[in-house]
This record gives sequence, C-alpha cells and structure tokens, in this order.
Amino acid sequence: SLWPGGISIFSYAFVCAINMKGGLPGKHFHTKGSHNDTLRLRFVDCGRGGLVRFECSNPSDFRIEADGVVYAARSIEHSTLPASPLLIKASDTITQQQWVAQVRLKPSTHSSHQLKRMKRDWVIPPINVPENSRGPFPQELVRIRSDHDKNRSLRYSVTGPGADQPPNGIFIIDPISGELSVNKPLDREHISNFHLRAHAVDLNGNQVENPIDIVINVIDMNDNRPEFTHQIWNGTVPEGSKPGTFVMTVTSVDKDDPKTANGMLRYKILSQNPESPTSNMFTINNKTGGIITVAAGLDREKVPQYTLIIQATDMEGNPMYGLSNTATAVIRITDVNDNPPEFTAETFFGEVPENRVNVIVANLTVTDKDQPNTPAWNAVYKITGGDPTGRFSVPTDPTTNEGLVTVVKPIDYEISRTYVLTVEARNEVPLARGIHSPRQSTATVSIRVIDVNESPYFEPNPKLIKLEEGMMPESTLTTFTAQDPDRFMQQSIRYSKLSDPANWLKIDPNTGRITTIAILDRESPFVKNSLYNATFMASDNGVPPASGTGTLQIYLLDINDNAPKPNAINITALDGDLNPNAGPFAFELAHRPSDVRRNWTITRVSGDYAQVSLKIGFLESGIYELPIIITDSGNLPMSNTSYLRIKVCQCDINGDCTDQQHIMAAGLGTGAIISILLCIIILLILVLMFVVWMKRRDKERQAKQLLIDPEDDVRDNILKYDEEGGGEEDQDYDLSQLQQPDTIEPDAIKPVGIRRLDERPLHPEPQYPMRSAAPHPGDIGDFINEGLKAADNDPTAPPYDSLLVFDYEGSGSTAGSLSSLNSSSSGGDQDYDYLNDWGPRFRKLADMYGGSDD
Repeated sequence: SLWPGGISIFSYAFVCAINMKGGLPGKHFHTKGSHNDTLRLRFVDCGRGGLVRFECSNPSDFRIEADGVVYAARSIEHSTLPASPLLIKASDTITQQQWVAQVRLKPSTHSSHQLKRMKRDWVIPPINVPENSRGPFPQELVRIRSDHDKNRSLRYSVTGPGADQPPNGIFIIDPISGELSVNKPLDREHISNFHLRAHAVDLNGNQVENPIDIVINVIDMNDNRPEFTHQIWNGTVPEGSKPGTFVMTVTSVDKDDPKTANGMLRYKILSQNPESPTSNMFTINNKTGGIITVAAGLDREKVPQYTLIIQATDMEGNPMYGLSNTATAVIRITDVNDNPPEFTAETFFGEVPENRVNVIVANLTVTDKDQPNTPAWNAVYKITGGDPTGRFSVPTDPTTNEGLVTVVKPIDYEISRTYVLTVEARNEVPLARGIHSPRQSTATVSIRVIDVNESPYFEPNPKLIKLEEGMMPESTLTTFTAQDPDRFMQQSIRYSKLSDPANWLKIDPNTGRITTIAILDRESPFVKNSLYNATFMASDNGVPPASGTGTLQIYLLDINDNAPKPNAINITALDGDLNPNAGPFAFELAHRPSDVRRNWTITRVSGDYAQVSLKIGFLESGIYELPIIITDSGNLPMSNTSYLRIKVCQCDINGDCTDQQHIMAAGLGTGAIISILLCIIILLILVLMFVVWMKRRDKERQAKQLLIDPEDDVRDNILKYDEEGGGEEDQDYDLSQLQQPDTIEPDAIKPVGIRRLDERPLHPEPQYPMRSAAPHPGDIGDFINEGLKAADNDPTAPPYDSLLVFDYEGSGSTAGSLSSLNSSSSGGDQDYDYLNDWGPRFRKLADMYGGSDD
C-alpha cells in the first residue's frame, strides 16, 4: 500500500501537524503474550524549533517519554487489551497548540515476537502549510512510498489543481523518491486549500496502487489589515439624549481567517473632538462597533457636531501583534425644541386708520436658540386677549419669523379708539419634556385707531315708496336724507341727483326733499315691474370730502291712462341639453331679408323668453315669416334659425282680425323658396315612381293570366301555366308524373309508340270530376273544389309545391262545339254577369256566356 515515508514498525511521525487539535488516523499494532514492548513516536516539528510535551491517554497501562517512546507500564494480557484506541497528545509549550494521534493495539496472530504491519491502504492526514512562507523552495511537505517499490522500480505523480491543473506548478513530486514539495509561497486569501491525488505506476505505466487523496490546508498568517467599509461614517443623535442612546454602528472587514485571531477585530475610540462637555461623551462596543452615548449633556446649541477617530485592530485587539486601521465617525447633534421663542420687547406699538383691512399694524420679533427654519424654531403667534370680536390676526413671516399684526375686520373709531392685544408665541412643535414657556414668550401690542372722514349713508337704503302714476310736476314725493357717521366732526351734508333715467325728479340740496318735474308714467320703458329707481348722492364738507349714495324705489300704481294697442309676441326657446350647454339664450333677427330688421324688433325678456314687436307704426296686412336666430350658452355655442309666422291685420275691440280679404304670404326668403322647390321635386319623383310601379304590376298581372284568348282556345277549364316548383330541391322531379292520365276513355288506347309528350305513364288513378257538355254557370266553383279534393286524395299526385294540372282532358274533350254555346236554350236565359266579380280570370267566361247577341 501507499503510505507516508519516514515511518517504521516501531516509530511513527507527526508530519507537520500544525492544525490545532487535529488528529492523525490511528495505526494498528499487533502484540503477543505478556511482555513489555516499546513503541517510538517521532515528532517532526517542521522547523518550528519549539519544545513538544507528550501525554498518554492511559497512563496506568502505558507511559511515554520525552523522546516519544511509549512503554507498557505493566504486563498486558491479550484479554485485557483496551478496546478504545490509545491517544497520544503532543503540546507546544510556547503556543499551547496541540496535536493528537491514535494507536490501536491488537493481539498478534503470529507466533513470532516480531511486529509486522498489516497490508492496507493508507490515508494521508491533511497537510497544513503556512501561507507567505519565505522558503527555501521547493519545500518538502511529505514523502509518498508504496510497498511494491521493494522489488521493482515505481514512478510517482500527483494531479489536481495546483499540480497539473491551474494554477499549475505550485506542487511538484519527485517521481522516484515520491517526495511532495511546494514550489512557491501560498496565499490563503487566494486559495485556502488544495485537493491533490497521488499515483504510483511501474515503468510500463501500469497502476500498482490505488490513488490516494492529499489535502493541503493553507494556514492563515496575519498579513491583512482591517479595512473599514466607509472611511467617513455619519450619524445623528438628538440633543439631550440620555446615556446609552444608540448612535450608529461602524464596521470593518479583515481578509484573514475570521476563525483565528488574525481575523478577530476589536474597536475603540482614539479621540473625540471637541472634548465638550467631557472627552468621553461616546463609547463603542469593541466587538460589534456600535457607538452609544455614555454621558449626558449633549446640547446642539453649544456643540452641534462631534468627530470621533475609530480604530479597528485584529489579533483580538492585541496592540503588539495586531494590525490596525482607522476611520472617522461624524456625529451630528439634532435639534429638539428645548428653547422656546422669546419676544424682544414686552410691549409693541402700532396704529391703523379706521375702516382699513389687510393692513399690518405692527411687527413682533422673537428670538429662538433652536436650529433656524425647523419646526422647533418656526414661531406661531396667537392672540390670547384684547380682541373679542376677532378684528386682528398675527400670521408669521416665513423669512424673518416675525409676527405680523394684521387688521382683518374694519375698525370704527367712533366705537373704539385703542386696542390692547395680548400675544403669545409658540413653536410649531411642542416644547421638550421638562421645558416650560417663560414670561418672555408673551407680549402686549397697543394699537391706536386713527379717525378718518367717513362717507354719509342713507337709511334705509334703498327706500321704497308707493305712488299712483300720473302725478303732476312739482309734486312732493318724500324726503331722502343721509346720516354722517363722524360724530366727532362738525360737518354739513349736501344732496344731489346721481341717476334719474326718465328725468322725473329733483332733490333739494340742503333738506333732501324730492319733488317731481314731470308726469310719472308706469308704462314708461324706464319702469321695470312697476318700479322706478333713482339714485341720489350725499356729500359732506370734510377733508377730504366723502360722499355716499342712496337709491329711491318708486312703486307706481297703475291707472287707466292708455288705450288698447297692438301687443307684442312672446316666444320661448327650448334646448335638449343640460346646463351650462342650454340657456340663457341669445335672440336676434336675421339680416336677410333686409326688411325684417327694418320692420321688426326682438327684445330678450329673460334667459328663455323674448318679445317680438313691430318697429314701425304701420305695416300692410298679411302673413309674415320672421327668421329668428337663437344661440345657446354652450362651449362652443350652437345656433338655430327658426321662422315665426305672424299675421298682421286690423283688429276689433276683442283682438280679432277684421280683414276679410285673402291674405297673401309676403316676404318669403330664399330659404323658403328653395324648400318649396325641393318639396315639388320630391313629389314629382314619387309620382313617377308610382307610375312605373303600376306599369310593372300590369305586366306581371298579364303574365299570370290563366285563361288564354278565346279566339285561340274556347275550353271552359281553368288553365294555369305559371305555377313554379319549390326551388332547387324539386328540379330533379320527373315531369311525366305531373301529367293527367286518360280517365275519360280508358279503353281508347293510342297506337303503340304514339303518346303525347306531356302524358303521364298509363296506370290506374283516381277519377277526377268531369263537366257536362252544357254545365250550369253556378257549378264552376263546385267543379274546382271537387278537382282540388281529388288532387289532395291522389297518392300519385306531385309534391305540394309542384305543378298541379287541372286542365288535362285525356284523349278527347267533353266540351261541345262552339255552336252549342249559342244554341243552348237552357243557358241562354242565365245571368252570367256575376262571373265578373270572380276576378279577371273569369271575365272571359262572363263575356262568352253573358255577352250580348253581338
């Protein structure tokens, strides 16, 4: 078997066993009888040069010397051999590293006292190689040997990544001696372990041993410094925070093995700037990197920011062997509302003219030590006293944070000459717990009201009086006077007329007495709904002068002062849309014809109504059509032109027309003429279409005549040749089946081979009715009904939608000669005119039987 070199029957070696607490596989020994035997364990220190101390797991039965020789401490019988393996532990007295090997003891099956190794496959323990070794290279790691190399020459090789696979050439093996060596320094951070396979072949290339696995672990060395993930760390903490408040966490990484001290980091704070109020305001968790507050006294208004230098050291923070790195932590102290706003003065002053609104009376200034332009700094002002009617407000200037005392309702000097307000300032957010508003957060605002000349006012306004129309000029109506609100000013008032549409009134400038200068007429166009409005002005002599207006409404009671006259016409507009796409509507007369606007006028009464009236005093009697354009209020507006027919005539006292002459339509527009012409053309087209339809109908009726011309055929049976079949389904029907067999003379058979083409095959069929030679005119209907019934009962009859033949007479005719029709005495006296009522098909019969002698 392949097995590690350097091991004899009585000596074993720990080969570069640097892995802490790593065990080597046990070796099997054979003992015989009761004797004291020795086993030597040789430790290869791989150049460490340290002292190794050996220990045995069963000191009562075995002991081990300092040179690695194991002795039996007493006589051991075969039956008393321990079942568990013997553990040999090697300890480095300097680094305290430990290695363990197992030794299994078995009774020998040979009679000889010589120890002999059993042939088996060996497993090479993992080989530990420190990274960054300085050589010399190649550096031997292990020697591979086979049992077969004693009697023949063998060649050894190794395969796998690092040998014959990328990265190639790191490990090499002596093909003759089997010595495996490393050819260059290893880097654990690049490749932490290698998996190789060792092979043994003879000179012919034949495999003589099974390949064995070799695991090479690269032992980490502290060759990497810790690296912070960020060089500058930013964190925040509210001012006034209690000790133990979390701030932030800094992290650092080390490429070395984190399972060893090389990769175990420890953090600490090297410095704090500024060192106020103490130099240790913060502390850091040395393992996690979490920074917390450790002392009270954080005040943003004093120290807004701290800068910490953080150090991370590996080797568990050992300052002598560990590698270190630093980073900066910037901690910003966030503001809390721990400083209330304070007024810069106890009392503020201002003045405002009376009756002025939206006027700033005074500016209130405050100071706040909190961070500007934050909710803890922004001031909110509130009037807490002196303004019960709510005539003032104090909004905040967003730029200066000042309070702007503003008048929001008119102030009357005659009611109050001064105002003293109490204003309180607060922040947008409440104060921090334990902070109370000081006296400086409240101030007094004294406001003086300035008297100004106010306008006189009429009371009541408007003033309504009721009078009968027809009052004569110089009649006194009423006295309309005004009041001066300036009680503390000695001023006089003068009156004047401002608006008098009909110029009916005048006012005394000193007393305000109103008299008429014309007759009041309720039917005047200036009177709306019997109300006449006049406006008057009252002016004082103040500086500057002020004036006010008042409206006098005169309700005129109607009297019978007008004779009847033509009335106007009211029209209403309708729109199917909804508001705002419907009314109000705009009404106007069309521009064409030109006499429309010359003779008529239209006035809108409301949004939906308008009034049409004559514009001239006289118009000829007649019927007039007025084109009226109506436009809605939609977006986009829609217009429509409607024609209103108006009859103009002389009316009697009851409003009825007295004109008896024919009133001709006048003033037809182009549109009306075009409409009439279109109607005439459409009517002519309809008449033409009707005539064509009638002609076509006559042709079809003539084509469907069943009775032939009496000059050609005088038989009195009904002939019908235009009956069609049922369509495509009946096109294959045998037409010979439609022929009527000879039922009159069954014995009269035509010569063989001579038949009419329209005859049916000869076979018995039901007997169809036969008319006598001189039938009575009244039996025509019975004959037809009997023939129809016989056809319905005929099993050989064609399908329901096929030709039914009623005129087949067989080989002969039962009708008499034409002379018999005229010579028959029995039918000459009959009245055959009723055949005309049966339809056009029987008119021929009526002409033959009921005709005159001619």
